[in-house]
Amino acid sequence: MKKYNISVIKGDGIGPEIVDEAIKVLNAVSKKCGFELSYKEYLMGGIAIDTTGVPLPSETVDGVLDSDACLFGSIGGEKWDTLPRELRPETGLLKFREAMGVYANLRPAIVYDELVNASTLKPEVIKGCDIMVVRELIGGIYFGQPRENDGFKAYNTMVYTKPEIVRIGKQAFELAMKRDKRVCSVDKANVLEVSQLWRDTMNELSKDYPEVTLSHMYVDNAAMQLVRNPKQFDVIVTGNIFGDILSDTASMVVGSIGLLPSASTGDKTAIYEPIHGSAPDIAGLGIANPIATILSASMMLRYSLNESKAADMIEDAIKAALKDGYRTKDLASFDAKEVLNTTQMGDLITKYINK
Repeated sequence: MKKYNISVIKGDGIGPEIVDEAIKVLNAVSKKCGFELSYKEYLMGGIAIDTTGVPLPSETVDGVLDSDACLFGSIGGEKWDTLPRELRPETGLLKFREAMGVYANLRPAIVYDELVNASTLKPEVIKGCDIMVVRELIGGIYFGQPRENDGFKAYNTMVYTKPEIVRIGKQAFELAMKRDKRVCSVDKANVLEVSQLWRDTMNELSKDYPEVTLSHMYVDNAAMQLVRNPKQFDVIVTGNIFGDILSDTASMVVGSIGLLPSASTGDKTAIYEPIHGSAPDIAGLGIANPIATILSASMMLRYSLNESKAADMIEDAIKAALKDGYRTKDLASFDAKEVLNTTQMGDLITKYINK
């Protein structure tokens, strides 16, 4: 029997609640498909600050690098927002991504037929929408040096090297080969030198993938087009700050941020997490939607463990639950037959898997 070691970071806010449901579903599907998962928990974020004094303990870095993949909840909250910047949960997250070498953030945005009314956009605009946003994660303006704020003047530096652009581009083209064979590269090449290098490099790289159609779009137009006609996109590839913004835009095309998973991958390991935050205002109430975290676990099975059958089973179970009218509170006003709490939704998806 195959065995996999999974590192688990539950984090803050609703993180522990939603990760517990994902583990419940993973245990059901691994039993059904004949492989074994073992889990080891590590601290990060606010809970790590409260326990150890730092947002990213060294044992967390070592433990995750030693595992086959990492299942991640969510971190942060107002409680830690007044700390010095170097001690905040978000600083720990940036350091964590850098230490893991996860340079590619994959964010699928898929519209479920059963939830087509959950979006603020018209059903005919979004029905059938299936986008994969590939965001470069450990370069660009979030990591560039020098950076400074002296109280009078502040500046940041947007930097990309050609090898950094090539490796993220390859991820996008490889994904497109398994999808509809279209890549849209998003930049701001009309005003930014760094974007001109990005565009030139993507054009060069596209010669290695003759089956894939490459197009380019300026980021302001891409934001508009995502809302105007999202179905025109297959794979979107872009830099860190543009990807941060566009992936959230894509999430609201779908209608609920509680449905969207993500994968952060590199050459050393991969981290799987929902795209939503820690939502401390609803922590402990049992109303958080665990589906994004459960779908992140499905992505982990597919991309890190090559257990595609198990991943399909999870995704089919979620579709069946939604089709039968089961919703969490965030989706209660969209054709709900029954509104479930966090634990009940995890139990229901497990039940569909075991059918």
